[in-house]
Amino acid sequence: MSARWLTLWMLLWGSTAAAADLPAIRIGLVVPTAAEAGPVAQSMRRAAEMAVAEWAPKLGRPVELRIKEDQFDPKQAAVTAEQLVQDGVWGVVGHFYSSSSIPASAVYAAASIPLITPTSTHPRLTGQGFDNVFRVTGRDDQQAITAATFVLDTLKARRIAIVHDQTEYGSGLAETFERSIARRAPKAVVLTETLAQGDRDFSAQVSALKAARAEVVYFGGIFREAGALIRQMRQAGLTTVFVSGDAVLDTEFVRLAGEDAAVGSYLTFYPDPKRLASAGSFRREFENRYGSIGPYVLYTYDAVGVLLQAIQTAKATDNSPQALRRIIQAIRTRPYHGALGTLRWDKNGDLVASPYVMYVTKKGGDFQGWFQELPPAAPPTHSTRTPVKGTVP
Repeated sequence: MSARWLTLWMLLWGSTAAAADLPAIRIGLVVPTAAEAGPVAQSMRRAAEMAVAEWAPKLGRPVELRIKEDQFDPKQAAVTAEQLVQDGVWGVVGHFYSSSSIPASAVYAAASIPLITPTSTHPRLTGQGFDNVFRVTGRDDQQAITAATFVLDTLKARRIAIVHDQTEYGSGLAETFERSIARRAPKAVVLTETLAQGDRDFSAQVSALKAARAEVVYFGGIFREAGALIRQMRQAGLTTVFVSGDAVLDTEFVRLAGEDAAVGSYLTFYPDPKRLASAGSFRREFENRYGSIGPYVLYTYDAVGVLLQAIQTAKATDNSPQALRRIIQAIRTRPYHGALGTLRWDKNGDLVASPYVMYVTKKGGDFQGWFQELPPAAPPTHSTRTPVKGTVP
């Protein structure tokens, strides 16, 4: 899909002519638009548009969203980043996957262009030493630890399998999960398998899971392969409980897996937007315009807001190297009060506070009609083990 310009002209009251003479603030937005990711990209694009519409009057000049994609390909991600640098963007919101954000971040760092990702969670992204990289989401090690605690304390699993897609995101999630399990239950992981993004036949992995007699399988990857994997597991008669991360919490996972297969899966994600008081007004406006809120809408909305607030704070009038450095410093030093609450960053560009919670997949769930946030788990006890099957005790 070719890139296109999306221009939103929002000007200060009574100063249209003066504002029109100012150069536009160009913001890159890199979202996946291919295949099943289309609905996700559409919701993220709409959230970005709403943030621009809100902030442009405060900035008193036109704001342009330069929308591009990287085709889930790390090499293409670097090419896309180079294109945005050449386009003269003042900052970038993206990329979607860590495997794309990591190579792209080096390109932006060389040009001193701030990068704020709403979705990339691999710890290595902010561990490279670049001071221009930030995220408004959590890290894989945080959500993997949440999942490991849930598997051991709530599901009380003793035989755990791990499958991942070999990407930066998937393998990082799986490795942290495995380390977290090993610290408390060194013999609990009985199988580790891999697959590749784009694969559709998982008969080998399903056979291995069956032979391992796994009670729980933890999957590191995205909704596309997760949907196909769990569908084939259920078709083979496996009742193994399925647990995964934020990139699976999407209605496309349910569609690809099939309702019967998807129901009962457990996923880590941020708290339900309906339970966030800070998201109330934006959530209602988004739902009035577009319907149900997507999984990354709040994060995209806030990421664009963080960038535009920093441009305002830095009093940047162009995208010169000096101005870009001021924008980066403004992100680092000024909290942002948005839909996700108050966001602050540490020296690496990670959020100071980044909670994850568990969801169960069920028809009629509060989030997107398919996902229900679970209540906080009770402190673990030393009582006899509860069977791991199906639902939370």
